Amino acid sequence: MRELVFALEYEPGRNRVADALADHPGARVRSLSLHATDDHLWRVDHATGTAAALAAVEAAFTDGDYYADCLATEDCGATQTTRVLDRDGDTLVLYTDWEPTPVCASVPHIARDHLGDGVLFETRHEGRHYTWRLIHSGEGDVAAFFDALRAAVGDAARTELLRTANASATDESGGDGGAPGLSPEQEAALSAAVEHGYYESPRAVDAGELAAHLDVPRSTLTYRLRRAEERLAKAHVDGDRPTEAASASFD
Repeated sequence: MRELVFALEYEPGRNRVADALADHPGARVRSLSLHATDDHLWRVDHATGTAAALAAVEAAFTDGDYYADCLATEDCGATQTTRVLDRDGDTLVLYTDWEPTPVCASVPHIARDHLGDGVLFETRHEGRHYTWRLIHSGEGDVAAFFDALRAAVGDAARTELLRTANASATDESGGDGGAPGLSPEQEAALSAAVEHGYYESPRAVDAGELAAHLDVPRSTLTYRLRRAEERLAKAHVDGDRPTEAASASFD
């Protein structure tokens, strides 16, 4: 099995969810479940944030121009239903059922065309940065998938490949730095974050400024920090080095 991680960085006004999250820093949406057939898509998403942020996210999902990840640049005439499954304080769980039309396109449907059946999807959306993690058989054509994805996205978003490897492989280069199981890239990101006050309260530097300092895209920086934080947290709780299985977790 192969792991493929990439990010879409949406331009303002090109994705309602991205706009809502950009207006409410700290809010985020992650998928709990995502399934697609040739003519259908179902997903359950878990959103966290302030009451105002969750109201904006809910409106973005339920408005007709979102269409559950449709990449079409104009109204594609799809049929979508979004329902609130749970709302509790700073969390919101949404269920979406989407039936596309022939002019629609989405990441899961493009993946089915080029990577085959049985692809597993996980997503995380923070600000304008929408990160996808795909687990696939490795028998498809990844280059053709990205060509089709970039064509469908057009100028609405920038596409960035973050990782492609065996699903059980360790993060990035799997280096043996001083921190438990961190690659050199993750350790550099974490060290810079501490040095420049990223973890201070309030923060002395935001993710965009820190990424500019390291001369990497913002989505690359946040991906490396999330993976480093995950591994350190699990190592602390387990009292041991993270296992390979833990390193494959997206969230």
